[in-house]
Amino acid sequence: MLPPMAYQQILYGIRDRIATITLNRPERLNAWTDVLEHELRDAMQSAADDGDVRVIVLTGAGRGFCAGGDITGFGDVVPEDAIQKGAQPFDMNRRPDYQTRCSWFPAVPKPIIAMVNGATAGLGLLHALFCDVRVAAEDAVFTTAFSRIGLSAEFGMAWILARVVGHAHALELLLSGRKFDGLEALRLGLVHQIHPRERLADATYAYAAEMAALVSPRSTRMIKQQVWDVPFQTLGEAVISANQDLLISNRSNDFREGTRAFLEKRAPWFRGD
Repeated sequence: MLPPMAYQQILYGIRDRIATITLNRPERLNAWTDVLEHELRDAMQSAADDGDVRVIVLTGAGRGFCAGGDITGFGDVVPEDAIQKGAQPFDMNRRPDYQTRCSWFPAVPKPIIAMVNGATAGLGLLHALFCDVRVAAEDAVFTTAFSRIGLSAEFGMAWILARVVGHAHALELLLSGRKFDGLEALRLGLVHQIHPRERLADATYAYAAEMAALVSPRSTRMIKQQVWDVPFQTLGEAVISANQDLLISNRSNDFREGTRAFLEKRAPWFRGD
């Protein structure tokens, strides 16, 4: 892993058990590059490995979240290379579905909140969709973009967008490539909350701080895996897996602490085990 000072295109910091990763190419609306991809993967791994981090916030510097791939570099791209390269997997003992170039966020064992502060297109939208929670500025602008530059939906976009907003909405947004704002994104179910731009950071960090303080990191780790495994399970398989997880949870220190805190009417002090 790179020391934080070595990052060129992201910023990384930790405060109050919340890690913030900021895509930091504001002059290009944080357009995606190979360097940015590598550094983001490295920072996510740092946050995953840090026992003091409970929640991860992903956002962009300046006016944009991420305006998609940096189109100025497209002329140098060899299509076969773009398909083959990508982030190394987090854990090969987990689903291979979440070990590919853009779909690895579900393999990060901590909640990831996308704080969508502005323009979000193409690969930027794809990565926001693979976050666990999305909080957006009311005036943020979204677009799938691919159809308007002659591309197909890349790297699992059709799969994740259809799961988030439904088949019909996903088709319309992908086929048209049109722009839509935070209010419509909320109506579609693409984001969970919207706020005026000037209140976005306060609202996002208040939400993240409550999660960091009051929920068991062990529970969030298990629940996140359960929910992201659902697309590949039958109901019976999901119930069997949940029953096995429940038996393990009932023996955990976090469960004992959670029940004590509830009975004593106080905030819990979870250790994550």
